[in-house]
Amino acid sequence: MSHRHLSRSVVLQTLFEWDFDKKDSGEVEPIFIRNIAEFAPDSKDKPFMEALLKTVIDKRKDLDTLIEKAAPDWPLEKISTVDRNILRIGLAELLFADRNEVPPKVAINEAIELAKSFGGETSGRFVNGVLGAVYKEMGEPGKDEKPKPRKKYGNVPDSELPVHRLAGAVVYAKHEGETYLALVHDIFGHWTLTKGKVDGDETEEECLIREAQEELGVPIVIKQRLGENSYSTYHPEHGKIMKHVAYFLAEAPFQELTLEKKEEKGGLDDVRWFRLADILDLNFYDDILPIVTKALQILAQSS
Repeated sequence: MSHRHLSRSVVLQTLFEWDFDKKDSGEVEPIFIRNIAEFAPDSKDKPFMEALLKTVIDKRKDLDTLIEKAAPDWPLEKISTVDRNILRIGLAELLFADRNEVPPKVAINEAIELAKSFGGETSGRFVNGVLGAVYKEMGEPGKDEKPKPRKKYGNVPDSELPVHRLAGAVVYAKHEGETYLALVHDIFGHWTLTKGKVDGDETEEECLIREAQEELGVPIVIKQRLGENSYSTYHPEHGKIMKHVAYFLAEAPFQELTLEKKEEKGGLDDVRWFRLADILDLNFYDDILPIVTKALQILAQSS
């Protein structure tokens, strides 16, 4: 991974924690110092990180005004915390960075890469659209310049990346003649499925039974396999990795759900039962929709 991508990642993680906890601007420095020590202890790029972080904090009101103008259909508070701070970083570099050091196209491309690494399935397109709109308003400076080719995570092909195995489930329950799904909500604003990392030699099914009990607070009985998907992502400690997720349909008793709030749960903040009729109005990740749709078809045929 290029050192500048890592530097921007550290700044993003700092801004995310600062913004998510609604801290004052004076409280960002300790978060920044802790993140450098954890994720980039040997980095010689601290001056770049400090300057970028200071620009975002100092110019935040101006940056937020630009975001609101470029994305009028998305009130600032409705944009996920990750996407909001990626846009702040991208705009800060696009508007205030030395163009000899960070050309406009590089600023936009780096923000898109952050969105792909840390955001949701649609974050890259959203960030590209907002920054592209601002760039056009600026008159597209440096439009004909060719950026220097950048290294992508050591140019390791996806087939050679370390694989992290996960298992997830569409958990349903029958109650008074209706079918309900148990969904968890993450801090990025999406409803999604319970899932967890497969530990050691345990099977995917064993992982799911453990995970559902921990994450939802209910026992489950696995009914059938729904499918699987794989995608590459960025891990702060391991770099670029491949995640392989196997999905199952599982039944649970219709009882109160209790979300276990732990940092390793990936930023979940809510859990609820939903009637099938209300499912399609929810905000899902794009790769989850086919799994949920298949589960709904199976449940409809069995009812």
